[in-house]
Amino acid sequence: MTVDVRLDRIESSLAIQQLPMRYALAVDGRDIDAWLGLFPDDVDCGHFGIGRDALRQTVEGPLAGFYRSIHQICGHAFDFSDADHASGHVYCRAEHEEAGCWIVMAICYFDDYVRKDGRWYFARRREKHWYAADVLERPSAPFNAWPGRDLPPALPAAFPSWASFWSRLGEGHIDRLTDLPAPAARGPDRD
Repeated sequence: MTVDVRLDRIESSLAIQQLPMRYALAVDGRDIDAWLGLFPDDVDCGHFGIGRDALRQTVEGPLAGFYRSIHQICGHAFDFSDADHASGHVYCRAEHEEAGCWIVMAICYFDDYVRKDGRWYFARRREKHWYAADVLERPSAPFNAWPGRDLPPALPAAFPSWASFWSRLGEGHIDRLTDLPAPAARGPDRD
């Protein structure tokens, strides 16, 4: 790589590394405009539509569903697919206060990043978690103890290597290690 390409890669890496923490600060500070600014103008929001106005619809309701939150970024790894696109994973421990409960979640975000007009954004962010449990309780099957929320855990089965690892060891091996794995632990994850 030329010096210019290497410098661009370093600057791009630094910009991408800022995105998860800026996301956490925006969510925990309820700064919707800052949160929206982490995504490009033409972000695809599925059935909600295209653009930041559509994206606003996906976040305001859920953020009003809990009072305080703390998103602790624990690790971030990503790879470039070309000069303007990258994808990666962000580990996060999130805590949410809701109606007398303090729910803790172990999360991995599956991210796609894009550079538009010289600025890096989240192109897509998919939250998947191992468990949600009140801070006073241990995570246990079905690994979703957040009252009133249907959040079936997608991890660890969402990792592409998960199923092939366990299939080589046989079904009985899993049964010796856990009483009741998450349903997705034995097969591929949905998106």
